[in-house]
Amino acid sequence: MMPFSKNGIDRGHFISFEGGEGAGKSTQVRLLSEHLAALGYKTLLTREPGGSPLGEKIRRFLLEGKVKDYGAVAESLLFYTARLDHLEKLILPNLEQGAWVLCDRFADSSRAYQGAASGVDEGVFDALDRIVVGENQPELTIIIDLPVDIAMKRVAARQQQDGLEVDRFESEDMQFHERLRAGFLKIAAANAKRCIIIDGNQSREKVAELVWQTVAERFGLEDVV
Repeated sequence: MMPFSKNGIDRGHFISFEGGEGAGKSTQVRLLSEHLAALGYKTLLTREPGGSPLGEKIRRFLLEGKVKDYGAVAESLLFYTARLDHLEKLILPNLEQGAWVLCDRFADSSRAYQGAASGVDEGVFDALDRIVVGENQPELTIIIDLPVDIAMKRVAARQQQDGLEVDRFESEDMQFHERLRAGFLKIAAANAKRCIIIDGNQSREKVAELVWQTVAERFGLEDVV
């Protein structure tokens, strides 16, 4: 039985999407949100860093690369500052109101980007998770996995099509992105009950189908409007 929140409403569900640059997770979290909404579920689509007003301010600061010179530990602390505000102001209140909270990145991204790819010790994230996240981990994490060479071609094509500049993390070298991918796969192996890996090297429609199957099976949903 789903736990009750403090106001007597059935508590919502918390799902995060993870993956490297160009994996397609932002598209898939949006498609899942639309699917759930069509079935009549209250949903909140959010992202990290970001979501809350403070989180969005920190997001701009981080993605512009203004913190890079201060090192990955400083970046980690800022990510968790944004995460704390995100949880308190947006995620937890919506879960208490029975919403499905779908988050484009969460704490696993810190472990992958600042940890596996940038060298921050795992103990730092153990401590920060204990202080900031605690028991508020996602019930399900969907990791969209994609070979780095394919992912980087997607990023380049998207930038050319949309006229976007590369951000702080997209501009890193191939070795960084290989470490990043390995980091996500390691997280999935260590958290097999929570994390599901989906092959992102398929059509958008096929990936969306696999995402929905995963969510429906995990939460016992029927695809009936």
